[in-house]
Amino acid sequence: MEIRRALPQNIRELLYCLKMRSKYAVLLVFVISLVIIEKENNFISRVSDKLKQSPQALAEANSTEVSPAPAENGSLASLQELDAAFSQLRSHLYNITLQLAGDRDPGPRRHILLMATTRTGSSFVGEFFNQQGSIFYLFEPLWHVEKTVTFLPGGASAVGSALVYRDVLKQLLLCDLYILENFISPAPEGHLTPFLFRRGSSHSLCEEPVCTPSTKKVFEKYYCKNRRCGPLNITLAAEACRRKQHVALKTVRIRQLEFLQPLVEDPRLDLRIIQLVRDPRAVLASRMVAFSGKYETWKKWASEGEAPLREEEVQRLRGNCESIRVSAELGLRRPGWLRGRYMLVRYEDVARAPLQKAREMYRFAGLPLTPQVEEWIGKNTQAPRDSNGVYSTCKNSSEQFDKWRFSMPFKLAQVVQDACAPAMQLFGYKLASSPAALANRSFSLLEEAQPAWVT
Repeated sequence: MEIRRALPQNIRELLYCLKMRSKYAVLLVFVISLVIIEKENNFISRVSDKLKQSPQALAEANSTEVSPAPAENGSLASLQELDAAFSQLRSHLYNITLQLAGDRDPGPRRHILLMATTRTGSSFVGEFFNQQGSIFYLFEPLWHVEKTVTFLPGGASAVGSALVYRDVLKQLLLCDLYILENFISPAPEGHLTPFLFRRGSSHSLCEEPVCTPSTKKVFEKYYCKNRRCGPLNITLAAEACRRKQHVALKTVRIRQLEFLQPLVEDPRLDLRIIQLVRDPRAVLASRMVAFSGKYETWKKWASEGEAPLREEEVQRLRGNCESIRVSAELGLRRPGWLRGRYMLVRYEDVARAPLQKAREMYRFAGLPLTPQVEEWIGKNTQAPRDSNGVYSTCKNSSEQFDKWRFSMPFKLAQVVQDACAPAMQLFGYKLASSPAALANRSFSLLEEAQPAWVT
C-alpha cells in the first residue's frame, strides 16, 4: 500500500485502468464461452433463431463491435487495441456459430435421374418424386431435343445424341432451364412459351408463382391439368427450381449410362441414377397399343402370318435390349465413380409393392418419404379394374403388371425372347416355353429381385 502511494498519480491511474480492463476481458471471454456452450447444447433452437433472423439482422450482428473508450493519453493506445481484438474475437466466434448451424441444415441438395425407356412405367414411377413438395420435377424435357436435332441410329450419330442429351441434362439439373429455349419450337419470346412438352405432368410448373394468369387468344398446347395457367415463364420456372430443395427428372431418351460419368463427378451435382426396366415382352405389347401405327407389321404378322417381320425391326428390338443390359451391367459392377449412385428397379416389383419400392428409392436418394407421396400411392394403385388408360398413372397396379401375357400371341413372345434373352436373364425374367406356360397364371415369369440391385 505504501509503495502504491509513493507512485506518481498518472502511474496509479494506469494500473487502475489495467486492472479494470483485465476484469472486462475476463468477463467478456467468460460470457463468450457461455454463449458457445449454450448454443451447442440447444442446437435446434439456434437453427430456429437463425431462420427467423432477417439478412439485415445477421449483418448487423456480424458487424457489432464494442466501441473503445477514448484514450486520455498515448499510454492507453495498447488498451484500445486489446479492446478491438476482443470485439473481433467475439464477432469471429459468432460467425463460426452461424456457420456450424448452416452446415447442419436439413440435408444436401439431391439430383435424381429416373432413366428408362418408353412403356416401362416411368410416368407412374416418376410421380413418386413429382408428388414430393420439396422436389422440382421435370417430365421428359429432352423430348424437345429429340424433336429438334435429328440423329441417325448407330455409329457417331448415336454418340453425338448421347452427348447432346447429357449436356442439356446437366444444365437442367443445375436449374438452367433457359437451355431448352434452343430446342423449343416455335422459339420462346421474352422467355415465354406455351409449348413445353407435358407441362401438366410437372407439379412445379403448375403451381404459384410459376402458374401465371391465363392469357386470352394464346393457345396453350401443353397446359396445366388442374388449374388454368398462362404461357410458361421460363425465368419463373428457373427461379422455382432454385428455391426447391431437390431436383428430379424423368427421361426415356438416355440409355448409355457411361456417358453420365461427367455428371456424377460434377461437384455441383449430387446425382443419384435410378434405372427402371420392365419385361421386354410387356414393353412390346404396350407399345403395340400406344404406338399402333408404328407396329402395323408386327400386328399383321402376329394375326395373319402373311408378311414376315423385317429384319431391321428385329434388330432394333435387339439393340434396345442390349443398350439397356449394357448400362445395367455397368451400374451393377459398381465402378468407383458410380458406387452408391446407381439403383436398378424392375417395374413389376414396383407394381406389386409400390409403397415398399418407393421407400427404397427414397432411401437410396437420401430423402424422406413424405405423407404426400404415401397418400398418392394409396389412391393411384387401388383403382377400379377398368382404369386402364394407355397413358394413365392411376391403375390397380398389382393386377395390371402382367396382364399382357394373357393376350400376347406366343409367336410374338418368342421373337422377343430370342432377341432379348441376355437382358431378360440379367433382370430375372423367365422364358416361356409354350403358349400354355405363357398364359398359365400360376406360372410366374418373374424371379425374385436381387438385393445387389439396390446400392
